[in-house]
Amino acid sequence: MINMDDSPKNRVHNRTISVSTYGYDQDSIVVEGRLTDHRFRPTYYLNGEFRPPGIVHDLVVRMRVKGPDMVIEDIEVEMETVPRKECLEIVNSLAPVKGMKIRHGFTDRIKAEVGGAKGCAHLVELLLSMAPAAVQGAWSAVAQKPVDISSFPDAAMAFLDNTCWVWRSDGPLMQELKKEIEKRRAAHENRQEKPF
Repeated sequence: MINMDDSPKNRVHNRTISVSTYGYDQDSIVVEGRLTDHRFRPTYYLNGEFRPPGIVHDLVVRMRVKGPDMVIEDIEVEMETVPRKECLEIVNSLAPVKGMKIRHGFTDRIKAEVGGAKGCAHLVELLLSMAPAAVQGAWSAVAQKPVDISSFPDAAMAFLDNTCWVWRSDGPLMQELKKEIEKRRAAHENRQEKPF
């Protein structure tokens, strides 16, 4: 067990990331994320420049996501507090994300397109935190009433398959979901074949 002094006088730094999802229209949601870094002690840059305690980063990303394919239709960035004025030069660095789908491989695509010297490490971290929250938010928006999973079985499977231990391909919950989708698909096909 790690024993530590967690009193305010001993705190050095705090990073918070919050993500909220809002309804937008029948098919889309807006996901808003905020990353805030707060330093509680004076610090020095490598060049010797002094920085007093306070907020170092306060960054906001908003994206409009259309389901069920989870396509990012629009994205915007606000850099309310940054440590250097040069940081503001990359305020549009997430523009290449428009049109991407939040699905397996999203993290690698984001790092390749907007990571490293192409953008801001903190914006990338925020965006990567927002993606799984967007999936949860989209589901919360859709599941306010009973959901007919047979209307988008491939999307349902793709979002869950091997995302964690519970939803592993060979696990009981995934097998149960596959059976339920097949059962509903067969029932739908049977209704289609019966003449009036």
